[in-house]
Amino acid sequence: MAVESKKSDDAGERFNPSMAVEHARFPTPEHPCAYLQGVPAMLDVRLLTDVTPHETEHLVERGWRRFGPEYFRPICRGCSECISLRVPVKKFRFSKSQRRVVRKCEKVTVEIRTPRADPERVALYRKWHAAREAACGWQENPLDEDGYRRQFCFPHPSGREMTYWADGRLVGVGLVDEMPHSLSSTYFYFDPDYAKLSLGVYSALCEISLALQLGKDYVYLGYRVAGCKSLVYKSGFRPHEVLIGRPGEGEHAEWIAPVMGDAEIA
Repeated sequence: MAVESKKSDDAGERFNPSMAVEHARFPTPEHPCAYLQGVPAMLDVRLLTDVTPHETEHLVERGWRRFGPEYFRPICRGCSECISLRVPVKKFRFSKSQRRVVRKCEKVTVEIRTPRADPERVALYRKWHAAREAACGWQENPLDEDGYRRQFCFPHPSGREMTYWADGRLVGVGLVDEMPHSLSSTYFYFDPDYAKLSLGVYSALCEISLALQLGKDYVYLGYRVAGCKSLVYKSGFRPHEVLIGRPGEGEHAEWIAPVMGDAEIA
């Protein structure tokens, strides 16, 4: 499962808060949680530009996620189910089910480039999102090409796009941030007609493979939510580590290996 790319040459950068420009910071109004039905959610959102890969990694290590120029993390009242999860790639070991996924996807090819917007990607995103609306009650998102470009192709030095192809068709798109010591999986969508390939799992395995090739230490897989069936697969990447709490920029980020079987952090 080889994924080809060139190693980034920014490992010597040091975190300097003065480099990034913060245009706004605000809490969102309460809204329906995308992961847990009937639960209200809130986000702490920061609008940042001129963020270096090293600064991005500093934020991701503290539980922030990037979506275009927005960086966010949950601040939900009475709920702490969103737990940041990362995989130490040099220690990662395939499970039997993950090996089966690799065999199912042996004819899938992967390409890496900077993110782009075109009718093919927009159509695939709309098809995937419509399936999530039907299955999970997500709100409709009639995204056009300009909207797609703003959300998924915002210029960022860390931004990468991994595309997945089968039968001559685009069947999956993963947006990934490459940082000095890690990769962060920021978004993935796929063709529902190819759901049997388990492309979500396969994309994470490809990101781990790429991180190893680039000499990175971790792949950040976003939030693991114990009560969300669509995110259960993240706990299957072992060993993994979870973040304790929501540390501030000047605070140490404590990551621990969860005790398997622990209902809260396993």
